[in-house]
Amino acid sequence: MSTNIIDPANLVYAKPALMNDVEMHYCPGCSHGVVHKLIAEVVEEMGIMDKTIAIAPVGCAVFAYNYLDVDWQEAAHGRAPAVATAVKRLNPEKMVFTYQGDGDLAAIGTAETIHAANRGENIAIIFINNGIYGMTGGQMAPTTLLDMKTATTPNGRDVYENGYPLKITDLLAQLPGVCLATRQSVHTAATVKKAKRMIRKAFENSMENKGTSIVEIVSTCSSGWKMTPQASNDWMVENMFPVYPMGDLKNI
Repeated sequence: MSTNIIDPANLVYAKPALMNDVEMHYCPGCSHGVVHKLIAEVVEEMGIMDKTIAIAPVGCAVFAYNYLDVDWQEAAHGRAPAVATAVKRLNPEKMVFTYQGDGDLAAIGTAETIHAANRGENIAIIFINNGIYGMTGGQMAPTTLLDMKTATTPNGRDVYENGYPLKITDLLAQLPGVCLATRQSVHTAATVKKAKRMIRKAFENSMENKGTSIVEIVSTCSSGWKMTPQASNDWMVENMFPVYPMGDLKNI
């Protein structure tokens, strides 16, 4: 019986130049690494390596500055859109984006997010929505689904006690200052390609000063959800997508 062995020398992995050689710490199956690669590819393809300024907040998203070699400014928890506002206004020729999780953007940072978008700040927001606080122990986030069990809702999220999941991208799409609001995922090759196109659109909008763009990436959190990567993807499709459906909410 023959055994097929894949020769590592025959494997091809085209790593973008903006992604350094620091070993990523993200959990197996985490979407962050995929989105990092897409951002790096788009920045390189647009030729704006020296024109990109990124804002890192708090949470798993904060570690993006370890892996992507662009100019970074760290912000306090939830304040990335406010910091991005200052950076872009001082450097209108730059492409400025924030990289935020749901606990950061849709919880402590709700006010900063909504008001920056309402002002139509010329920034792009990359929003990773996995419905949970992934870094700090798997607590309920504003985006946590109804009946979803977390460290702080062991019996599942209850409407009476905790309210409904916050569809913040839907809210932002209603604001006149927002030129792009789209919801994507990166769990298949096809969805990765669509997500990349929308990230590029958001970055182009920032460069062209068209207003605020938000690209929500519905993601998994294998460790927080206590599932394998494959089970997490299946659960996301079955449970997250009906609440957070894929597609453009606004694209001007």
